[in-house]
Amino acid sequence: MTVVSLENVTFAYAEQPAVKDVSLTVDEGDFLGLVGPNGSGKTTLLHLMLGLHSPDSGSIELFGEPVAAFDEGERIGYVSQQATSRGGSMPVTVREAVTMGRFAHAGHGRLTDADRATVDDALETVGIADLADRQVNQLSGGQRQRAYIARALASEADLLALDEPTVGVDAESRDAFYQLLESLNASGITIILIEHDIGVVTDRANRIACINTELYHHSDTESFVESDALTEAYGATGQVLHHHH
Repeated sequence: MTVVSLENVTFAYAEQPAVKDVSLTVDEGDFLGLVGPNGSGKTTLLHLMLGLHSPDSGSIELFGEPVAAFDEGERIGYVSQQATSRGGSMPVTVREAVTMGRFAHAGHGRLTDADRATVDDALETVGIADLADRQVNQLSGGQRQRAYIARALASEADLLALDEPTVGVDAESRDAFYQLLESLNASGITIILIEHDIGVVTDRANRIACINTELYHHSDTESFVESDALTEAYGATGQVLHHHH
């Protein structure tokens, strides 16, 4: 099944093109790394995929439906870069934040024991069950990321979309976080990841989309590493560094 499909998509801010004539698909079970220089249109492209922006031209489908008509938001877990770096200002506990992910499934807004069990499972899966009663704004960057992922799991999301999710997270927590993503992907969740560290992306993702306004590469990770896409998109000699942990 195709999760996201873009065909000849173009989007500009005023007269400044951000995404130009991009066509790509994300299939169920993919772990897609979205890479490119700063200001290359990565976040804009992700927003287009999720229906947060409307394209100036071209077409976008999400789970087989035109993105503008898609209304099953609980199927998508989106974590923006701002959510990570600024932290949570809401005076809620981790459990309360994760429970928000169940509201779309709760009949008449009433949570059942099954809903609460799903929340507990999500907290356990991401390894923060012991933080359930802590305020979200008291968490470290890495812990906060896990809370956002748990909320997506509680909503039974089929797609996780993550925009530089490890900004401000220490190296040890970052490695553990990416191991969690690999595990979630192996369980069948489709992942789209924006990450500035090319080595991390090529070690974790099975497909790469390389963009600098235009799409320079969209295929499996191995062919990306062997291609000149990085050099072409970044405008300088690029080298893929692998991180072995």
